[in-house]
Amino acid sequence: MQIEKELYLAAGCFWGAEHYLKQIDGVTFTEVGFANGNTENPTYKEVYTDTTGYAETVHLRYDPLRVSLPFLLEMYFKSIDPTSLNQQGEDRGTRYRTGIYYTDSDDLPFIQLALRQEATHYGLPLQVEVEPLRNFYRAEDYHQDYLVANPTGYCHLPVALFQSARDARDTATLQKAEKYTRVIKQLQSLLDGEADAIACMANVAALLHETFGFWWTGFYRVVGEELLLGPFQGPIACMHIPFGKGVCGTSWKENRTLMVPDVEEFPGHIACSAASRSEIVVPMKKGGDVVSVLDIDSKDLATFTQVDAYYLGLLVDLLP
Repeated sequence: MQIEKELYLAAGCFWGAEHYLKQIDGVTFTEVGFANGNTENPTYKEVYTDTTGYAETVHLRYDPLRVSLPFLLEMYFKSIDPTSLNQQGEDRGTRYRTGIYYTDSDDLPFIQLALRQEATHYGLPLQVEVEPLRNFYRAEDYHQDYLVANPTGYCHLPVALFQSARDARDTATLQKAEKYTRVIKQLQSLLDGEADAIACMANVAALLHETFGFWWTGFYRVVGEELLLGPFQGPIACMHIPFGKGVCGTSWKENRTLMVPDVEEFPGHIACSAASRSEIVVPMKKGGDVVSVLDIDSKDLATFTQVDAYYLGLLVDLLP
């Protein structure tokens, strides 16, 4: 099964920005255009006047099983001066502002954390705009892959940066995907024919905990109007979690996987331990209803990304 996510990045002149971003392993599609402006169907000449409110932007799609959002943002920051307002290189104007425009609200906590971490490298405030994507219009054909059609054309980025993008690999995501593939094969054999849910949960928690070295790995079972602690590996944990409370209770309520890169930023976070820094919760469903959740915590920020969500979703489907 192939999954795909998208992101819109403004990084100054979109000719060089597209050429840089498309080199990154895991980026599957790029196009350039104009984002978050105030008119309909703008032309390049109109955007160039700086009266339309648009930013030159690269729309990219990527395979999150090969490259994570945090890695993409790290690469993005290498191509811009994030402290510069409405200017990158010698290009000046609001159309050249930097910005991150997202279409999935679950991406916002990862973007905010990346910005906080990037800000520690500078003594000036960052000038990177972060907004949900309001609109995007594809630029004229001659702007698409401009530096492919015009290898000696203008670019504000150094040539060496393109090579660094070609050489870059999100090895952490690739290695994690390989581990999950092995774990799932092992569990398919281990759980074959086993009908007791508690026993299966116990072995799943143990295998994940041992394989990945997570800080806390375990299950909470739906019992009445609360989640009750089930088999787990790690230090002592909360025994009861009410419906809709904390990350686990919210995952149950919303019937979806939640990834939290910084638990301190999650509204209503239940702090069973101050050592937990990031968390993922995956609901296990029977007949469409949540019957338990798989909860994994890490001592590090932003440990869990889409690669975890994808494979852990496959994994809980193996449980009876």
